[in-house]
Amino acid sequence: MPRDPWLDNVKMVLVTFVVIGHALVMVPDDGPNGQVYDFIYAWHIPAFVLVTGFLSRGFEWNRRYLWSLFCTIAVPYVLFELLMMTYRTYRGGEEIGAPMWLNPHWPMWYLAAVFLWRLATPLLKRHWVSIPITVALSLVFPTIGAHWTWYLDLNRTVGFLPFFTLGLFLSPAVLRELRSRGAAVAGAVVLLGLWWLVGHTDAWISSRWLYYSFPYDSVDASPEQGTGVRLALIAVSAVAALAVLAVVPRRRTRFTDMGAATMVVYLVHGFAIRELGYLGYDEWARSAGWWTIVPTVALAVLIAVLLAWQPVANRLTWLVDPIGSVTRLRRARAARRTAAEAAQDAEAAERPLEKVPA
Repeated sequence: MPRDPWLDNVKMVLVTFVVIGHALVMVPDDGPNGQVYDFIYAWHIPAFVLVTGFLSRGFEWNRRYLWSLFCTIAVPYVLFELLMMTYRTYRGGEEIGAPMWLNPHWPMWYLAAVFLWRLATPLLKRHWVSIPITVALSLVFPTIGAHWTWYLDLNRTVGFLPFFTLGLFLSPAVLRELRSRGAAVAGAVVLLGLWWLVGHTDAWISSRWLYYSFPYDSVDASPEQGTGVRLALIAVSAVAALAVLAVVPRRRTRFTDMGAATMVVYLVHGFAIRELGYLGYDEWARSAGWWTIVPTVALAVLIAVLLAWQPVANRLTWLVDPIGSVTRLRRARAARRTAAEAAQDAEAAERPLEKVPA
């Protein structure tokens, strides 16, 4: 089945903005930087989760899908949690007190979330009523405030669950509508409106709301206030996520094929961003001023493109998907052996029969 260029473009755009969002932590939040940061965080993870939901629509509780979930999500999570903890401890000299695998390191929370979301998919996709139910869960969960809600980043997993569920109910027909020229114009207008909105709300709403990971009392909000803000945020972010999908180019570009390497970019970029911090880039950026957002964004884009570049991505895939890589290698070798045997049989069949002496 041929790959969809638009969907690959979407995946590459979104994972690039994930890298940009993590890199922006290193720049000062004065000048326009705070508005840029909030603008990106208002839609980039919601859109990423929504697309993940759309791509998870076929998941069922059977051996094939559960094995795939284990190989592509559980194994990389266990492996990269270990790698990130080792890297932060020995390269960065950090003391990691949180228990490994229960408290995901930085971007690894997404793998834990996808694992749980996909396990719930057969239930969630049964009826559209799952959408309001998951919205209600997202609104209520921050009122719990118990210690266990931080395990596997459950606060954020439940917080973003409505976007995953919405993605489960996005039909191909709706996505075709999003690719129209009219939808692209409307999407651009929505994003301009969002830019204005985040610029006029920064004074009274904290950026921490955009992480969907904090209890209401930790952002100085009552349950009633928190529920109202979270509900408004879900609505705005859902519309903004669809707007972003609408403005992504539909045609094939030189970056389209890189969309197949989003998992490589997502899992490996954290090491690159951390390394920049260990090298002192964040100290330089904060002391130099707000303008450092320009080279920081350019550097983040370069990291994303380099990791998604096929020669690099092909090698890193062995680390990101070790079981799948071994399986594909075995299949390729088996196919080559079969082809070689078939060629030998064909050559033998075409060879003239030798005359047997009487």
